[in-house]
Parts: sequence; structure tokens; C-alpha cells
Amino acid sequence: MQITRHALSILVSGLLVLAAVPPAAAQTQARKKSVAVASATAKKKTLPSMTPVKTGKPESVPESAPSPKSPAAPNAAIAPEEILEYHAQPAGVRRLIESGLALARQNLTYKFGSADPANGGLDCSGFIYYVLRQHGLTQVPRDSSGLYLWARKARGFRAVISRKPNSPEMDELLPGDLLFWIGTYATDHDPPVTHTMIYLGTEKSSGAKIMIGSSDGRTYRGQRRNGVSVFDFTMPRTPIAAEQRATFIGYARIPGLRD
Repeated sequence: MQITRHALSILVSGLLVLAAVPPAAAQTQARKKSVAVASATAKKKTLPSMTPVKTGKPESVPESAPSPKSPAAPNAAIAPEEILEYHAQPAGVRRLIESGLALARQNLTYKFGSADPANGGLDCSGFIYYVLRQHGLTQVPRDSSGLYLWARKARGFRAVISRKPNSPEMDELLPGDLLFWIGTYATDHDPPVTHTMIYLGTEKSSGAKIMIGSSDGRTYRGQRRNGVSVFDFTMPRTPIAAEQRATFIGYARIPGLRD
């Protein structure tokens, strides 16, 4: 009778265990189903943000900010003796070259409208105006257009149509001559001459033609300079079809400098 009770106890325990299993399995299945539903719902919610909506218009792309000019290198100056033709020039031209190179050592910036180094900078015609007045030429015009007319009236201007630096039109160019450009910026001046510098000659070390003046973008030895400096004398090739282009138009003796 004791064995029967023991067997009955085991049987009842087994039945209880079997009865408890299905609910646990059901809970597990319910959990799995809940997780699967939540995952599917999350995927559905994220899909629209991953797929671009077609509106029939090109996608808007922000324009990149314009790149600023590269930083300018320090203003350049050389010794007068580094100019191949220096010693062969008249005393007045040598003094002019020396004065210009001395200004290039003062770290003066390009400053539009200035003709006085005390302002911390000079513009291109302001440099010419200041240097020539220092040498007793008191009738010097203040702007590039006026300087051009001044030289033309003195019959010292040589026009250059060629775009090649070895053109025969350049054969009479001498150290101390004024150089003239048009088209470096828009102007109402007549004639529309907008830029001027002084030709220095040939640099001994490089064999390059060089000039001096004030600029906010010209180069010396391939590096951009900003202010009163020595610069490479180049004749850039610009498209003939360009509406606005910088064009070298010629050079002139400075009236009274070689007298």
C-alpha cells in the first residue's frame, strides 16, 4: 500500500509538471512574436528616411563657399646691384631704382587711394606719384590714366600690341620706364588705363624681367605679393573673347628723368 501511494505521488507530480509546460512555452512564443512584431514595426518606420522622396526637381546641393585668395608671401626687395643693367643707367634712374627698392623694404601693403607711405600702404599710381615727387618731378599726375597722358604728351610712349615678351616692340624698354595696363578693373576714366609700374630690368640671379610698384595680386618668383614689392614683369595671355581682361599696352620714358 505504501508503494502504491508513492507511485501515485510520482504520477501526480509528473502530471503537474506536464500541465505547467504549455503555458511557459506559450509565453515564450508570445515573447518571440512580440519581438518580431516590434522589429518589423521599427524597420517600417526607418525605411522612409532611408529612401529619398522623388519630387521631380534636382536635389538641392549647398554651394561651397568661394575659396579665398591664397595668403600673400612677404613683399620682395633686392639690392640695386642685383639688376643687370643698373650700373649702366644715368644717375637719376639709379636713384629712382634705389628709392623704389627702399620702399619695398618697409612692408607697405596695397592700399587703394593712398599716395603716402605714412598710411601704411600705397596703390599702384600712388607709388609712382610718391617716388617721382621725391625726385623733384612735381607735375606728376595722381592716377594711372593721368600718368599715361602725361607720358604721351612728352612723346615718350611706346605702344605694344604683341603678346610676346620678346617682341621687337619691347626692344626700346629701359630700366626706369613706366609700364601701363588696361582692364585690371572697371573704370570710367578716359583713356581707361588702370595699372602702372616701373620697369627695373633683368634680375642677375634668375634672368627674369622684373618691375616694382604696388599690387594686390601680382607675383614675384611665382608667389603672390600684396603691397609695395618687386614683381615679375609678365605679359599674361588672356582670351581675346574675354569682356574684361588685363592687357599690357606699352611703356614710356618718365619725362625729365633721363635729362
